[in-house]
Amino acid sequence: LAVKDPTAVERANLLNMAKLSIKGLIESALSFGRTLDSDYPPLQQFFVVMEHCLKHGLKVRKSFLSYNKTIWGPLELVEKLYPEAEEIAASVRDLPGLKTPLGRARAWLRLALMQKKMADYLRCLIIQRELLSEFYEYHALMMEEEGAVIVGLLVGLNVIDANLCVKGEDLDSQVGVIDFSMYLKSDEDIGGKERNEQIAAILDQKNYVEELNRQLNSTVSSLHARVDSLEKSNTKLIEELAIAKNNIIKLQEENHQLRSENTLILMKTQHHLEVTKVDVEAELQTYKHSRQGLDEMYNEARRQLREESQLRQDMENELVVQVSMKHEIELAMKLLEKDIHEKQDTLIGLRQQLDEVKAINMEMYQKLQVSEDAMKEKNEIIGRLEDKTNQINATMKQLEQSDKDLLTQTRTIAMSFVKCASNEAQHQYKLVKDISF
Repeated sequence: LAVKDPTAVERANLLNMAKLSIKGLIESALSFGRTLDSDYPPLQQFFVVMEHCLKHGLKVRKSFLSYNKTIWGPLELVEKLYPEAEEIAASVRDLPGLKTPLGRARAWLRLALMQKKMADYLRCLIIQRELLSEFYEYHALMMEEEGAVIVGLLVGLNVIDANLCVKGEDLDSQVGVIDFSMYLKSDEDIGGKERNEQIAAILDQKNYVEELNRQLNSTVSSLHARVDSLEKSNTKLIEELAIAKNNIIKLQEENHQLRSENTLILMKTQHHLEVTKVDVEAELQTYKHSRQGLDEMYNEARRQLREESQLRQDMENELVVQVSMKHEIELAMKLLEKDIHEKQDTLIGLRQQLDEVKAINMEMYQKLQVSEDAMKEKNEIIGRLEDKTNQINATMKQLEQSDKDLLTQTRTIAMSFVKCASNEAQHQYKLVKDISF
């Protein structure tokens, strides 16, 4: 037989105890038929079972005096994850009779049950596994699926109305022992299936009614907000309507004044039109006589303008050609300068070779003085090297002379091109200036 994991067995046992405790509490509360208080035994056993579930797998924390295990740490973390839990945490801290963290945790569980928010608070807690890992081991009930199942079972406790007095109760010194005798069933309880079905139906109906009540409350709050906004907008519209009525009265008065003024202006304009009609007819006669001469002048001026525009267009085309020629000359000068730089580089290389040859010649000359046996061979080598140096010197002089001649030629050509281009541009500029004038 395979050996089972003891932590898994503990989780399963705690889950079963939680199921029995929650089921027994709901059944007894429905049969009890009134609000539960803190002395109710099934309710006390429920808090004991929840305390054991929250303690399972809790890490041992080192305090100032000794080691302890408390569930107040993870429960205190809920207010950071769920903003509505800040009020319950503050009220627990303000209770005067609590001295230990365990007592604060027990008070927190009782207040959460009265608020019907225990399932919501613990659900926010088990979702954050990374934060819970600081308080629980990896195999703890709150870190595994059993914790989610217990949180789901706690939703059914919303049908219970609890009225617990936390302020005067001694929660620090209570001993949490599970009473298994409450969960042992007799033969009569096993046979009561109809009663269980009725209780389940009542629970479902109560859950449905509470959920419907929550939705209605949310809709009522939204409708209240909407009514407030509509009232504000209605008051604004009434004010705007009064302002608009006043504006309409003012506009009607202005319209009446403008109509009276319009009639006066119409009579004046009619008289003025009759007077001006006679003047326009006389001016029309004179305009017809003067228009013939103006047409002839306009045709002559139009012909001259066409000739001058054509001449100006031709001059602009020639100017564009001259500018392109100038760009070509500048490009040729740049190419010549590049060729000169390359030849200068070759001259520098030849000079370096000459220096190397001279160095080799000096070395050979020194070796001639030292060794007399290889005098003939070294003399031949020296002669060859001297011939080579003479040839290199001659070629260098020729290249220097040719570079100088080429540089002077290019400079003279470039200067002549530049002068021609500048003279041509000045001449064209004068022509264009005369034409424009």
